[in-house]
Amino acid sequence: MRGFTRRLTVEDALAWLDAHLELMDAEPLPLSRAAGRVLATTITSDVDVPGFDRATMDGYAVVADSTEGASSYNRLTLTAIGDSRPGRPFDSAIATGQAVRIMTGAPMPSGADAVLPAEWIEVGSELPGTLPATISALATVSPGKNVGRRGEDVVRGTVLFEPGRVLRPQDLGVLSSVGIGEVQVVRKPRVRLAVTGNELLPSGSQPRDYRIADANGPMLAALIERDGGQVDFPGLVPDTEEAILGALHADADVVVVSGGSSVGLEDFAPGLLARHGELAVHGIAMRPSSPTGFGRLGPRLVFLLPGNPVSCLCAYDFFAGRAIRARGGRDKAWPYRSIRGQLTRKISSPVGRLDYARVRVNQTAVEPLAVGGASILSSTTRADGFVIVPADSEGFAAGADVDVWLYG
Repeated sequence: MRGFTRRLTVEDALAWLDAHLELMDAEPLPLSRAAGRVLATTITSDVDVPGFDRATMDGYAVVADSTEGASSYNRLTLTAIGDSRPGRPFDSAIATGQAVRIMTGAPMPSGADAVLPAEWIEVGSELPGTLPATISALATVSPGKNVGRRGEDVVRGTVLFEPGRVLRPQDLGVLSSVGIGEVQVVRKPRVRLAVTGNELLPSGSQPRDYRIADANGPMLAALIERDGGQVDFPGLVPDTEEAILGALHADADVVVVSGGSSVGLEDFAPGLLARHGELAVHGIAMRPSSPTGFGRLGPRLVFLLPGNPVSCLCAYDFFAGRAIRARGGRDKAWPYRSIRGQLTRKISSPVGRLDYARVRVNQTAVEPLAVGGASILSSTTRADGFVIVPADSEGFAAGADVDVWLYG
């Protein structure tokens, strides 16, 4: 058993990875299933929305000049000639001195240029629901008042959305409003998740004897889904060359292997990838996650993540997650919000290695919790986020301002 002869910098590892990230092809999807998906094409509206002038308040459509000088002390009488309702417009023209009862969203009658709100009119003692013969205007309205113009929401020819947009619920509403029921989206990368380790029990099992329950499987599956991947995780993979090679040859766009990534006696995955494909990166100057590797096997990107849970999480976020997001058309950057805070005590780090320090945040105070402890997954649940110490730094002094990437 030999150690790593050399370790790549994080920057060099990312450079290789970024050079091999190809966008997935597009697939059609109905709007009902498109929320959260990445748009693959430019979408331009072929229509105006709305396609007509419409009332924005309940009241009466009028010629604005008919209300000039109206007030509660100077009521002006208008003749009511009909109704305009949503989907059922008044089909004649209106003249000065006339009014058409109108509902919010209903088309404006020809000739009308304003809506006199219901609270600004007075009607006689007609039966409820019947159209009065006349109404009295109690206020003046100006041209265009309470009228929504054709195309005020969307103008025909407007580019609504560009490729790469992650579709939000309101986006689907806009798309539907212009008559689009199906969109082209970037296909989700299919990700085969292979968690190895003969010491592992299936997720949810009670640990017993010298065996431990799988923690990486549920964590990685959730991370892959968060990043837009389609997870295939049929169960734990035995620590045998045959079983691991079968997982590496899965029908997938990306293969993520957890465990067996280092140089130990049962660390088969690196050698298998090197013999059957390309092991481009193996060993990275970072803590944790040093024994991370990745490369290609046929059309697949393959990531070899350490079995220690914190190392696995860190390596996924730096490399595998980046690839899944990029291949699915999403931003390569971390999906974590960052804040600025001040360290309560120093973080020490050797030059030449990137460190991933878990921290707790209290307002602007940042408390370091752990840099080592690659197997202590609870250090990430106690933490609010992490601080990255770059490889060219010896760390940060107490009181230093640092960027914190928040887990939640």
